[in-house]
Amino acid sequence: MRVVIAEDSVLLRAGLVRLLVDAGHDVVATVGDADTLIEVVERNEPDLCVVDVRMPPTHTDDGLRAAMTIRSRWPSVGILVLSQYVEESYATDLLAGGSEGLGYLLKDRIADVSQFLDGVLRVGEGGTALDPEVVSQLFARSRKRDPLAQLSPREREVLGLMAEGRTNTAIARELVVSDGAVEKHIGNIFTKLDLAPTDTDHRRVLAVLRWLET
Repeated sequence: MRVVIAEDSVLLRAGLVRLLVDAGHDVVATVGDADTLIEVVERNEPDLCVVDVRMPPTHTDDGLRAAMTIRSRWPSVGILVLSQYVEESYATDLLAGGSEGLGYLLKDRIADVSQFLDGVLRVGEGGTALDPEVVSQLFARSRKRDPLAQLSPREREVLGLMAEGRTNTAIARELVVSDGAVEKHIGNIFTKLDLAPTDTDHRRVLAVLRWLET
C-alpha cells in the first residue's frame, strides 16, 4: 500500500515510517505541515494518508482540514487521522461525508502495533477504523442530543405512524390496541418531548417535526 504520513513530530513520524515499512507498506512521502500534504498527495497519488489533526502552520485543526480537502478532491484515498485526544467536533466533521476509507485513532493506540496496522489496512481497503473512545463519546453525544432517545419502542412506533398522517383510530388498528392505549402513548410522547398544550401550537404537528428531524 502506498502511504503518505503527515506528522509534525519528527520522532513520531520516524516511528510511523518504521512500523509501516516493516509491515510491507511503501511510504512514498512524509511531511510536517498541512499545506505540503495537499501537494504531496496530488503528486504521489497514495492509497492512504496518515494525518495528525493538529499541525503547522497554526497547530489547531490544519491536519483535519487538509484531510477533508483530500477526501473531497481524491475520494479514493483513505484517511487515517491521529489525535492526541478525542475531539468530537473534528470527528463529526470528518464523518459527515461518510465513513468509507476513514479512520480516527488516538495516538496512544499506536503503541498497540497490531491494532494500529489493522486500522491502516482496513482504511486503505475502503473500510473504517474508529477508536473505541471516539465511538463511545460520539454515541453519548448523539444520545444526549436525540430528542427521541427517551421514547419507548412502542412510543416510537406510534410517533412514526403519526408522521405518516394516521389518525388515532388508524394507529390503534395498525398496532392492534385500543384507542385509549394510543391516546395514552401520545400523551406520553408529548410529555417526554416537552410539548405542553398551548393555544398557538399544534402538539401533534410539533411531535411529527421532531421525528422528521432525527
